[in-house]
Amino acid sequence: MKKYANNSPEAMARILVMQMVCDGNFNPEELEELEHLHVYEVIGISRKGFIQVLQDYCNDISNEADDEGRISLINRERIDRILDSVTDPKKCLQVAAMALDLSKSDKIINDAELAVFSHMLGHWHLTLDSLQSAFES
Repeated sequence: MKKYANNSPEAMARILVMQMVCDGNFNPEELEELEHLHVYEVIGISRKGFIQVLQDYCNDISNEADDEGRISLINRERIDRILDSVTDPKKCLQVAAMALDLSKSDKIINDAELAVFSHMLGHWHLTLDSLQSAFES
């Protein structure tokens, strides 16, 4: 798996990419939501840089395919390694909030998205209440 510096824009982008593709679908609504949420500006990455992280992630998980070409999109060890690359509490809150918004962008949070998001919260010791509190005006 490609290595990014801890707390880097690329590390944050990879977590969002993971959340976006964990259900096996890459929805146009999610791409539109990236723009709507100003994700590129918030995490400090260009659109082109984000797409490169997406391509790298897809290549990395493709390399993990079994002999029959199957890929496990939800792999706890991989998810933990990816989440471990963001340790700054403020960045964890930002990424978790954006991941939730991206998951809701197609109006349905499916089981895979919910599982990865819930694991993310637990891994970072966050709750929905802590997300809400952090972003209340």
